[in-house]
Amino acid sequence: MRIEGSGIEDITIDLEPLDHVMNDIAFIRAGQWDYERVTYDYKINSPEKNVTYYIRIQGYAIEGDVDKGNAVIKLKTPLLGKHYYPHGIEYGEQEEFPESVKDRTTKLLEKAKQELDALKND
Repeated sequence: MRIEGSGIEDITIDLEPLDHVMNDIAFIRAGQWDYERVTYDYKINSPEKNVTYYIRIQGYAIEGDVDKGNAVIKLKTPLLGKHYYPHGIEYGEQEEFPESVKDRTTKLLEKAKQELDALKND
């Protein structure tokens, strides 16, 4: 599910401070990158058996190279997904999410936006 209106989409920021901010609020980039794109995931455990939720923030390099660490990243619209073990994550609009997960998503994205706004490139 796309999280429209979070204010995260279209933020432009250097990769190093972006990594720092995302790490501080527990979004993990790990190996989810290539030379032009980055993906940060936040895991939300669920009491449901074999279900985990993920908030995903993706971005792409508008200049520089992610591998070299000199990229300037433009962020895209965040996503909320539901992972079904062992099949994978579904981000479709038809997915249903508990209100507690939606609320947590909103709060985390608000925190991320505040942190990123302080550092973004104009």
